[in-house]
Amino acid sequence: MPKTKKYVRITHRHSGALLAEGPLGWGITPFEGNYYISGKYLKTDGFKTNYIPGLCPYKFLYVWQDFVAKDGNKVKNLGWLYWLPNPLLPFIWFRTALPGAHPELEIKLYEE
Repeated sequence: MPKTKKYVRITHRHSGALLAEGPLGWGITPFEGNYYISGKYLKTDGFKTNYIPGLCPYKFLYVWQDFVAKDGNKVKNLGWLYWLPNPLLPFIWFRTALPGAHPELEIKLYEE
């Protein structure tokens, strides 16, 4: 029996914009209820770094990212990016991260 692969599709509810889509695992890594998305699977250029810094005690330094939809609608601090990440967590390195439970996001899991 062929093994099925799990995928995720993340869209912005208000605009319908596809933010990310790809395989769960190294491409899009779920961790602590968030999704860490490698550039290959990020499907929008709407994320803009706003340079508001943050600190996680074990993942280290990040900056927040706003999402600006094609219609001009802006969601502040929708994502974040670790620019000085913990070297022991390579799946967070320089990836846009999105919260799995944000009300502005629709997350669909599927298999192929």
